[in-house]
Amino acid sequence: MVHTKTEKQNLIKLKMESRSVNEAFARTAAGAYLMSFDPTLEELNDIKTAVSEAVTNAIVHGYADCIGEISMEFYTKQPGEVWIRIVDHGCGIADVKQAMEPLFTTCSDAERSGLGFTMMQSFCDKVQVRSVPGKGTTVTLMKRLSTRGSHVAK
Repeated sequence: MVHTKTEKQNLIKLKMESRSVNEAFARTAAGAYLMSFDPTLEELNDIKTAVSEAVTNAIVHGYADCIGEISMEFYTKQPGEVWIRIVDHGCGIADVKQAMEPLFTTCSDAERSGLGFTMMQSFCDKVQVRSVPGKGTTVTLMKRLSTRGSHVAK
């Protein structure tokens, strides 16, 4: 089968409950997916951190008062690019632009810094956030890997 540039290749799908213990699983799954691309240690850590932030946002904000489902997709579209999509069907974000501002948080406790999206943007080459209040949020991360890891996993 021949793949086009925009077609998802080597697609892996996962679903998990929005429990805080599953954030570590999401990080590990991202790392496992990346290993076939021979990423640098920095690339590996960047993606694992961005995934951690996206999943934590879904757990803490999307499903603040309940347990819901988080789904993840890992795929490539062209050699050297890894895409990860994190989807929740929680409360959604009323103002995505505001939510992506550094230090903005909807949490009243002092434990949340409001830097989740800022960290995702600093560690990835592309971050897309789509959200509908009452329906959920989709965060799509893309990272270009160095030439060392630019092949498509087979």
